[in-house]
Amino acid sequence: MKKVYKANILYTKEKSRFEVVENGYVAVDADGRVTGVAGDLKSLGCEDAEVTDFGDCLLIPAMNDMHVHAPQYRNQAIAMDLELLPWLQNYTFPEEMKYADLDYAERMYRRFVRDQWRFGTMRSCVFGTIHTESTRLLMNIYREAGMGALVGKVGMNRHCPDGLSETVEEMVEGYETLINEELGKKKDDLVGLIVTPRFIPSCTPEMLRACGELAAKYQLPVQSHLSENMDEIAWVQKLEKKSSHYGDAYDRYGLFGQTPTVMAHCVWTKGEELELIKKRGVMVAHCPTSNFNVASGMAPVRQFLDEGVQVGLGSDISGGHDLIIFRMMVYAIQVSKMHYQQNHERAFLTLSEAFWMATKSGGSFFGRVGSFEPGYEFDALVIDDSPLNHDNYSLLERLERYIYLGDDRHIVHRFCRGKEIKEPRII
Repeated sequence: MKKVYKANILYTKEKSRFEVVENGYVAVDADGRVTGVAGDLKSLGCEDAEVTDFGDCLLIPAMNDMHVHAPQYRNQAIAMDLELLPWLQNYTFPEEMKYADLDYAERMYRRFVRDQWRFGTMRSCVFGTIHTESTRLLMNIYREAGMGALVGKVGMNRHCPDGLSETVEEMVEGYETLINEELGKKKDDLVGLIVTPRFIPSCTPEMLRACGELAAKYQLPVQSHLSENMDEIAWVQKLEKKSSHYGDAYDRYGLFGQTPTVMAHCVWTKGEELELIKKRGVMVAHCPTSNFNVASGMAPVRQFLDEGVQVGLGSDISGGHDLIIFRMMVYAIQVSKMHYQQNHERAFLTLSEAFWMATKSGGSFFGRVGSFEPGYEFDALVIDDSPLNHDNYSLLERLERYIYLGDDRHIVHRFCRGKEIKEPRII
C-alpha cells in the first residue's frame, strides 16, 4: 500500500537546478521507493490514499556522508592545529587502538551513529578499524538503527603502531569472516562491507594486492584516501616507484574503479590522475573542513564537476570537526569561492550544485538514493524551519537559510528507504 506525504518538496534531479513543489505530494510504495511527486493527488493516482500532512515544513532528500572515520568520533575538534601526518601519529592512531575493546567500541559507536541520525545523515561510507569484532559491531548498530552504511574493516600493516597492524593473512581472514556472515543477510540489506586499505603508505604491496583481490572476488566496493597532502604524495612516490601517480598506485592493485570506488580528498588531483578518475568512474568525496584543518589545501571541485566527475561530500571526522553535511555544503561553496579568487575562469559552486553533491550525487554510490524521482528510495528529512522566521521568503530562500543557519532541532522526521527512523539507542 502506498504512503503519501504532503509538504513543500525540494530536490535536485540535476546539479544545475532545484525541483520545487509547493504544498506538494510524494507517493512511496511498500518497498520504500518513490512512485511520483505532484502538486495534487489525482496526478499521482492516489485520490483515496491516506495522507501524512507535514504542513508548511520542507521535505528534502536525506544527507549522505561519503567519507567518515567512526572510531575518530571522540577526537572530533581536537588537535586541529596539526598537519595530517603528525595528527595521525599523535592522536588518531592511539584512539583507534582502543577499539580492540568492544565495550569502548560500543559506547562510542552508538553515540556516533546517534549523532549522524541527529544531523540527518541516513547513508554513509564509513572507516572502522582493523578489528574484525568492532567492525561487525558497527555494522550491527547501523542495522539496529535502520540507517544505511558501507562499513570498512581497515587494512594497514606498515608505518603504524603495532596495535593497529595486522598481517595480510589476518586482514583477509577477518574480511572473509564478515563476508561469510553477510551471506545470510538479505540482498537488499541497508548495511554492507567496503574494502578499505587506509592509504598507500599504511599498506605494503602485498596488503594492497590482497585488498584488490578481495574486492574482485566478492565484488565489493572500495574506499580510501587520494592526493590529500603534498607530503603524503611525495611519500607515495617513494613507496610506489613504478606508479606514474598516486591514483595509478591504487589502479595497479585493482583498487581504482574495478569495483565501485570512492576516494576521499583529491586536493591535488590533476592531469593523468584526473583522467584516470574519469576513465574508471571513481567518485570523489570532497571533505572541505578536513582539508582546511589538516592544512591540505582546496580541492578543485568546480573542475571535477565541469569534467563529469561524480562528487559527494564527506565530514571526514575527525580531520573534519563537524558531522553535519549541511555545513559541508556551505564549506564546499566557500572553498570554491577561494578558487574563484585565484582563477576567474571557473565559476564558484551554486547552492543547487552543493545540494546535489550531498544528496543525489553522493547517494548514487548506494544505488537509486538522493532524489525523489520515481524509483528512488525514499530517504528524506522533514524540516520545520519556522523558528528561522521565514515570513516572505521563497521556498528556495527558506532552504538556503536552513542550510546556513539551521541545526538538528529543526529536523522533525527522518526516513531511510521509506521507514521513519527513530532516535538510535545509546549506552
